[in-house]
Amino acid sequence: MWGEKGKPKKETIFEDDHYTFLGKGVDFKGKAQFEGTVRVDGHFEGEITTDDTLIIGEHAVIKGTINGGTIVSGGRVEGNITASHKVQLLKPAVMIGDVHTPGFSMEDGVYFHGMCDMGAAPAQVFDVEADEPENGNQNSKSLQVAHDSLS
Repeated sequence: MWGEKGKPKKETIFEDDHYTFLGKGVDFKGKAQFEGTVRVDGHFEGEITTDDTLIIGEHAVIKGTINGGTIVSGGRVEGNITASHKVQLLKPAVMIGDVHTPGFSMEDGVYFHGMCDMGAAPAQVFDVEADEPENGNQNSKSLQVAHDSLS
């Protein structure tokens, strides 16, 4: 806690974590791969990849592809997002493109134009089969939903 000669030691907010910040006014074109948490508040055109968290600030504009663990956006994204954990769109975000993630949330006031793919439902939850009735009527197929029992 104390540095040399009795003076308090300076501590940084992100002392042990990898944290990257692209501030407002920064324009970047190309392909960027980050370790740890990334925050973008400027303009980015290209591809962003991180295994951790990407935070897109309200004034940020990203045109391109985003791959990450968790994506939290309050800015403008024009392109596709793929996240291994979740995507959160916060007001006043604009998302024009497709989202592929197992977890997705969006606040009121967000503009979203695209497709959201959260993957197939796990087979353990629902087993859906189409059965034909015994009378042979093809138009009256019924769906049977079976729940797995907890043994």
